[in-house]
Amino acid sequence: MPATTLDATSALILVDLQRGIAGLPCVPVPAAEVIGRGARLAAAFRARRLPVVLVNVTGGAPGRTQSPRPGGTPPADWAELVPELDRQDGDILVTKQQWGAFHGTNLDLELRRRGVTHVVLAGIATSIGVESTARAAHEHGYHVTIATDAVTDLDPEAHRNSLERIFPRLGETDTAEAIRALLG
Repeated sequence: MPATTLDATSALILVDLQRGIAGLPCVPVPAAEVIGRGARLAAAFRARRLPVVLVNVTGGAPGRTQSPRPGGTPPADWAELVPELDRQDGDILVTKQQWGAFHGTNLDLELRRRGVTHVVLAGIATSIGVESTARAAHEHGYHVTIATDAVTDLDPEAHRNSLERIFPRLGETDTAEAIRALLG
């Protein structure tokens, strides 16, 4: 279902568009395209004086998992936001330790202080950081819109599952260009 409207108090949340993640083999949308679309969305939100949230991740949840976790020390610039996002002084920076941007961070407080009722999401990875953030936003009572061509994953099947089965239950979906058009 295409996005129908954006609240006057919308915010953009760009998830994990950082050097270490943007360099991974993303499918089906190349990371460079996701970054470009995310940067254009950020510029459009800033032009309308709407909040832009830039999320990066520097750790992980401590629980046991069956899937192996990356080992070793990441490069020093691994968590740095990609420069294409053109971070501005007024942007909200959220550094997370979990998959989602709400748990253990001040994101909900920052959004509520600004009267935000609606969030637009884009980033990497569709089925992990973006989906976890979308689920939490929905559970916190925000309207949610996902930019379908501004998300990508490391697993094409997981990406497809999020787009087709999960996101329509959490909010609306549309292209980054259609979302920019809704900004007016």
